[in-house]
Amino acid sequence: MNKKTLVKNMFDSIAYRYDLLNHLLSAGVDVYWRKKALKLSKLNGNSILLDVACGTGDFAITAKKMGVKNIIGADLSKEMLLLFTKKSQWAKGNLIQMVAENCPFKDSSVTNITVAFGVRNFYDIPASFDSFYNILKPGGKVTVLEFRLPSNKVLRKLYQFYFKNILPIIGKMISKDKEAYTYLPESVEEFDKNVNLRELFLKSGYSNVSVHSLTFGLVQIVIATK
Repeated sequence: MNKKTLVKNMFDSIAYRYDLLNHLLSAGVDVYWRKKALKLSKLNGNSILLDVACGTGDFAITAKKMGVKNIIGADLSKEMLLLFTKKSQWAKGNLIQMVAENCPFKDSSVTNITVAFGVRNFYDIPASFDSFYNILKPGGKVTVLEFRLPSNKVLRKLYQFYFKNILPIIGKMISKDKEAYTYLPESVEEFDKNVNLRELFLKSGYSNVSVHSLTFGLVQIVIATK
């Protein structure tokens, strides 16, 4: 099974418990992470936002509350998109099922693209960043919120213990899908070891890339400007 199919099936499977597990497993700090990422992006009422890997819509819903009027949500998982529409009536007609590697939008048509905890799941990250570049207006921004492993050795050990030993058990108890919450720590570790988001954005032609570290280095916000 290829990564694209694996990821789609996995998120379709856990969609109905996704929000609960996100808030529970992060002790609610994920709400702060999203707000911080959007504030750093300097979104406003004139922004045209494409939220990729939108899931059940938490990032997009937060942006809406901050005054962004024009929002499109995109995800590979149909079940996630269905739950998004149940949470927010405005989302109906503003959602699309797609892969990040091939965004079906006109060139220079959006001002902002956001991705919260989704880049790890892309099957071709450079191709995704190229696709984002094409549809961004000049001066537009891509904002990525993503896990990372802390640089502090003690924190890293604690983080890895939690991710590998506790998170899969809680995930299985609530979602009934152990594989999904085994995939999460494995994907974070592999991503941290092999992927440098700043370098990939620069290779795709972005003019400026800033990196922000949050919560003792547990997550990173990367903002790339076209």
